[in-house]
Amino acid sequence: MTISELRKKYHEQICQDLLRVKKRNNKEDYPNNADGDSNISVKIAWEILNQICAHPKSENLSGQRAGKVFERITKNFIHDSFNLLRHLRPGKWHYFLETEISNFEQYRDLAEIETLLIENKKLATTLGQDYIIKPDILVSREPVSDNEINQVDKIVEPSSSVAGLTPLRNSNSISPKQMLHASISCKWTLRSDRAQNVRTEALNLIRNRKGKLPHILAVTAEPTLTRIASLALGTGDIDCVYHFALEELKNAIVKINDESQIDMLNILVEGKRLRDISDLPFDLAI
Repeated sequence: MTISELRKKYHEQICQDLLRVKKRNNKEDYPNNADGDSNISVKIAWEILNQICAHPKSENLSGQRAGKVFERITKNFIHDSFNLLRHLRPGKWHYFLETEISNFEQYRDLAEIETLLIENKKLATTLGQDYIIKPDILVSREPVSDNEINQVDKIVEPSSSVAGLTPLRNSNSISPKQMLHASISCKWTLRSDRAQNVRTEALNLIRNRKGKLPHILAVTAEPTLTRIASLALGTGDIDCVYHFALEELKNAIVKINDESQIDMLNILVEGKRLRDISDLPFDLAI
């Protein structure tokens, strides 16, 4: 299966389980990834929906439920698409929804810190308690055995202390943990508070790690470029933002011919801050 076919399947699943037309009395109906109070948001969302959904459904989904469904569908796409690239990025990979980062090698000490904070209220007041976060989607890799390392040539010796600290070797730990490879935030829509939540989560991952920093990514279906920019612009915390249908978004922006949206689209894409969902698995292989 090609990446194009997987992308089409991804959109079909979103149309089937998630993308809905909200009905309103005396007002224009609108897709549920749009802001009904914003004309530009509704216009763009309709243009995207018409490109990917042949028979859109009418149903009210709560924001929380929509978010959970978006996470599930996106996780499945990442699993299937990254698996296509296993020859480029070999390893035993695992995919999770909303799992504590303390389950992974770089953040294993956080569980002990959290216990201390629970027991010591004064310390918790000083340092805060938001150490162990649960990102929407996580991708991890299993450490490897010495037999796997030595399958072509003898590289390591079990009796030697050389390369005795790296977490990639399973034998270097009594209780080895998987290594967190990527943390992915999923936002069906974007408002200023949601963008800030993603940045706060990213800073937590950056500051509290011991070892390699995982990829820190965000995926959204937000139709309005100016709102996407609230998350995508800037550097240092998030690797990149991925749109669930960037090509369709580009077509929509051209069709409605809104100058401010066109300018922001060019800034984000040319500035390498916004990519399509189909780019994400390739970036994970880096």
